[in-house]
Amino acid sequence: MINWDLVWPVAAAMTAGGLIGMERTYHGHPAGFRTHILVCLTSCLLMLAAMHQATWDFVALPGQNVVIDPTRMSHGLLTGIGFLCAGVIFREGFSVHGLTTAASLWVTSAIGVLFGVGMLDLALIGAGATLAVLAVLRLLDAKLPHIGVMDVVLRWKRGSAPSEKDLRDLLRGRGLKAVRIGHVMSPDCQVHEHQLKVKGAMPIDVDGLVTQLCSHDGLAGFSVLPRDE
Repeated sequence: MINWDLVWPVAAAMTAGGLIGMERTYHGHPAGFRTHILVCLTSCLLMLAAMHQATWDFVALPGQNVVIDPTRMSHGLLTGIGFLCAGVIFREGFSVHGLTTAASLWVTSAIGVLFGVGMLDLALIGAGATLAVLAVLRLLDAKLPHIGVMDVVLRWKRGSAPSEKDLRDLLRGRGLKAVRIGHVMSPDCQVHEHQLKVKGAMPIDVDGLVTQLCSHDGLAGFSVLPRDE
């Protein structure tokens, strides 16, 4: 006979995990639809098992009392999910990606735990809030002003490197600000390298900056790497 008290939490956990995963998949993130379903389902199944330890088929040792503590299972789940979350965080150049997806996996696991312990109302609220943060607030986030960050490296021929003031004036003319300027000299003293951290209001006109840099005769080379912070 089917125990519907166990079926409904599992079905709800799979649905909630699927909805969150669909949002991640739609935006092309590494952990998507199936991953979120499995995370939420696993959390729910293990918590259901922990909550129903009285039905486990085992023989206690003689003279010992068996103490049921489902919270140990939840602690283990949320610790273990950290390893999965770490797998979706990666660095590309100066940018770090996957933090939001890792957070969505973490909250999906927590939602599964809530379904597993029978707190269906709180689990549904959590699922709705998570979808609102990932989908609805994304639209708001796109309308908010953002400060972009770039790492710029300029390599100048000997004797042609501009002063820091001239560099700052050049950037200021394009609405940018150099918050850090480092200096590196090649071993043969033939190339002077400026290493800059540049900030400016998004969207930054990278093409315009590159065109202006190319107009300097003394420039031996450069790199402009936008940073996703």
